[in-house]
Amino acid sequence: MEKLKVAGGDLLKGTVNISGAKNSAVALIPATILAESPVTIEGLPNISDVNILGDLLEEIGGKVLLKNNEMIVDPSSMISMPLPNGKVKKLRASYYLMGAMLGRFKKAVIGLPGGCHLGPRPIDQHIKGFEALGAQITNEQGAIYLRADELRGARIYLDVVSVGATINIMLAAVLAKGRTIIENAAKEPEIIDVATLLTSMGAKIKGAGTDVIRIDGVERLHGCRHSIIPDRIEAGTYMIIGAAMGREVMIDNVIPLHLESLIAKLREMGLHIETSNDQILIIGGQKELKAVDIKTLVYPGFPTDLQQPFTSFLTRATGTSVVTDTIYSARFKHIDELRRMGAIIKVEGRSAIVSGPTRLQGARVKASDLRAGAALVCAGLMAEGVTEITGLEHIDRGYSQLEEKLSGLGATIWREKLTDKEIEQLQNS
Repeated sequence: MEKLKVAGGDLLKGTVNISGAKNSAVALIPATILAESPVTIEGLPNISDVNILGDLLEEIGGKVLLKNNEMIVDPSSMISMPLPNGKVKKLRASYYLMGAMLGRFKKAVIGLPGGCHLGPRPIDQHIKGFEALGAQITNEQGAIYLRADELRGARIYLDVVSVGATINIMLAAVLAKGRTIIENAAKEPEIIDVATLLTSMGAKIKGAGTDVIRIDGVERLHGCRHSIIPDRIEAGTYMIIGAAMGREVMIDNVIPLHLESLIAKLREMGLHIETSNDQILIIGGQKELKAVDIKTLVYPGFPTDLQQPFTSFLTRATGTSVVTDTIYSARFKHIDELRRMGAIIKVEGRSAIVSGPTRLQGARVKASDLRAGAALVCAGLMAEGVTEITGLEHIDRGYSQLEEKLSGLGATIWREKLTDKEIEQLQNS
């Protein structure tokens, strides 16, 4: 086990190159199950989630080659094998294996997925969609069993706008008989990315990126080559870090349109931001930053995945900021850790009230989930002294080459092995 050490106070300058989107990768890789010939996905991020999904595809008989951020999947010899807990437990997005395996084999057995603990994130909308397509679903001994004689297109209205359910129903519907219409669909860029891959494989999908998606089932899908979109959450994290500690930080390989809500809030605080086709320049160094309120919403609103790092940044702002998370009620586990570093924040229901400006102090803190980890890295860069962060397995799920990218901007950040005594203390905490 390792800890991350961050010496705060360095002014950052330079260019950071953004990796492929984690939230796309975890759906694109399962989608390859639906093809009859090899699929190549290029530009994948070098993160643990990608490796785990590659291993899971091999477990069901796929041939997977991953090198230089490119994955080639030959799904031709895959079989419908149960995927009980184990690796599935480590990965929230393993639920996409349900839609893909149901679509191809008309049956699947998947252990209940794990991932970050962000409060209730039920998969009832996924199940509702699968049932509408003709599947029978039972929950037996902690695993979900899906079975269908055949899948038939249906009109499905999602009660809650859900990225996961929208993608999962798309995966199950592309090989179903007839037309499927998903209403109140999520509009995230990652959904368009998955639809682009499926279309390249021969699927017939219209309306991805709007709230009504129409899918006409086809008999078979073939292999193709696909380039993943850049990770808007990774880009947003580095934009926040650049705003907090940067003189001039260039974010390269990004789609600015995907980050309009964040750009608007940073400008409202008084930062100077320039955008081009695939770059965003953050010019920092402002003497005073204005407090702002943010409310997380489904895309194109402010992303819940950027709420935590943005909360760290708001400790620099003058006045009182209110952060409201309407998506995940339990996404405030980073607040106690920020308080250890001297932040003045109180939580009331779904809102965190941040008073500033506060000079944070280095401390020993623990990442409870992926984006909490990003928040603590951001806080460590802003703080006086050295911050020690544990719980790195969460950070490694979503940020590729974090230390190298930050060191390239001039940050002082490194990893150290935990001592036996520190491991024991963590296990008892």
